[in-house]
Amino acid sequence: MEQLYLFGIEKKVQAAVELLKMCEGAALAMDPAGYYLAFSGGKDSLVIYHLAKMASVRFEAHYHLTTVDPPELVSFIRRKYPDVIIDRPPITMWNLIVKKQLPPYRNARYCCSVLKETGGEGRFVITGVRWQESRKREKRGTVEVLGSRKPDLILNNDNEESRRLIENCQMKGKRLLNPIISWTENEVWLFIHSMGIPYCELYDCGFRRLGCIGCPLASVKSREWEFKRYPKFQEAYIHTFDRMVAARRAAGKSDGNWSSGEAVFQWWMYGNPKQEKQVEGQLELDNDDGWFKEAG
Repeated sequence: MEQLYLFGIEKKVQAAVELLKMCEGAALAMDPAGYYLAFSGGKDSLVIYHLAKMASVRFEAHYHLTTVDPPELVSFIRRKYPDVIIDRPPITMWNLIVKKQLPPYRNARYCCSVLKETGGEGRFVITGVRWQESRKREKRGTVEVLGSRKPDLILNNDNEESRRLIENCQMKGKRLLNPIISWTENEVWLFIHSMGIPYCELYDCGFRRLGCIGCPLASVKSREWEFKRYPKFQEAYIHTFDRMVAARRAAGKSDGNWSSGEAVFQWWMYGNPKQEKQVEGQLELDNDDGWFKEAG
């Protein structure tokens, strides 16, 4: 802890550990397995995982496979964090797109609720949400229990400025604990390096955040780079869009400008004004192949 103290984050570490200990009783009352730790393999989830270890609290770490995960990320989790439970989705992204008959986009992110937000019901969930990641920065109270208004759907990795240290998600029947909500990105990395915590190699390849390949919340520049790095995923999306177009025709829906999978892909990438600004919490640049069977 001496090095942590020298960097000035000892108090935040201690506060997070004490918070985890304080709320463990509530977590155990909700489920004998304790906390449900939302583990993405990204830097913030590494911190909350190791804080939970330091607090010696009971928890289960879960990673939700989306089928559009960076291969290096999945490999990293399996190698370095074998105790993390990898949950497979009820449907792949490829079949989900065909079922929905439209691609996921910024205003219709059905993929998140189906592929990423199905876990933790009835549990006390630990997340790595941080205020600094929000689009607006505004000082708010450190503790708030939501529920005085109509319940909203809260995404575990949503970093809006309204997020609180402790939250209730009535629609999902779960509570959310955000122990590093006040941490900065620098403090996250200081903790990781000070503790000698292994992290995904993609961070050393220029990525600042990790997430689904092709996520429409990412900037155009980031998505172009992703598909250059992972051309098989671009091929999989185009083939899936071909199947989607066929499904729309079979259902009697208008094609519009979606004459082929390639046309859909071009619209999906460039049809709207280019989004040069990254949306927080998504795969972003600093500068299992089996999933492709359903796409191919």
